[in-house]
Amino acid sequence: MKKEELQEKSTEKLRSTLKGNKIVVGALVGILTFLLLITIYGLIVKEEKTTFIALLSVVFSCGAILPGQFNTIKKIKEELKTRENKS
Repeated sequence: MKKEELQEKSTEKLRSTLKGNKIVVGALVGILTFLLLITIYGLIVKEEKTTFIALLSVVFSCGAILPGQFNTIKKIKEELKTRENKS
């Protein structure tokens, strides 16, 4: 999200966006952690490892989304803090 886009939104809209982003990130972290644990278990225990290697690539590729989401959350928090200081 660009800085100009954040400045144009209302405070309530920013708060709801922040809450939604936190929920999505939390769910994604939980699901990826669970999938990673299953993948590690499968790589250690099972003989057929190709499925688990593919799942491992899914975990890493979906995990690449997280830094962008954390950055968006940080920018929204900064904008809300700036608005609180102006008031």
